[in-house]
Amino acid sequence: MVMSARWSPVRVGDVLLAALPGLRDHMLEETIRKDWGRIAGPECSRRSRPTRLRLGVLDVTADNSPWLHELTLRSSDLLARLHTQYGAAVTSLRFILGTVATGSGPMVRERRPEPPAPLGPEEARVLEVMVAPVGDPALAASLRRLLTKDLLARRPRGAGRCLDDSAPPDREDS
Repeated sequence: MVMSARWSPVRVGDVLLAALPGLRDHMLEETIRKDWGRIAGPECSRRSRPTRLRLGVLDVTADNSPWLHELTLRSSDLLARLHTQYGAAVTSLRFILGTVATGSGPMVRERRPEPPAPLGPEEARVLEVMVAPVGDPALAASLRRLLTKDLLARRPRGAGRCLDDSAPPDREDS
């Protein structure tokens, strides 16, 4: 049996855009983010980043009030550059004061540092000796937590060392 209709190749991007309607805006948003340094110029791009494109409105975050004002003054020029580059996909700009992420790529969540190793037996013993004179159980528990955090914070980075019997924890008197 011979098929009468002939299939032509279809780009994967076109299939994805047809299947996921919101993908076009996300792809455009990412492209604008990558091109922001060229569109806005080096001064503006150091102090601002496009954060979201929704219904034609591009949100741009500035890191301080003077740059927020400067971007507002340059908004017609920025919008004209965006229209030249991307057509009518961006209809207006909204400027927001906030934290500007470094780099032009997508926001990447930083890894949390590894939690410190728990107190060793000697550190726990020293800690209990220091907390023993406190009679109030709630106050003793608070002091125990505070001293534990202090002992862990004084460790060298990446070390899980324990205190020995002869050396009490270093304390700074204020």
